[in-house]
Amino acid sequence: MGDHFDSFIANQLQSGRYGSASEVIRAALRLLESQKTKMNTLRQLLIEGENSGVADYDLDSFINELDKNEIK
Repeated sequence: MGDHFDSFIANQLQSGRYGSASEVIRAALRLLESQKTKMNTLRQLLIEGENSGVADYDLDSFINELDKNEIK
């Protein structure tokens, strides 16, 4: 794995949070998997947003709507 990661794993074991190098590696893989899933979801949502087109936007209508909600 190399000195850097060997040292990192050793530090994690010394901290007492993990009982074995295998546990450290599994935790790292779970984190990597979670990050990949989040990135893929974000990419998909960005694509959907881009494909949805531009919505009609009127600043005056938006401000009027905010004013109406503030009065309630």
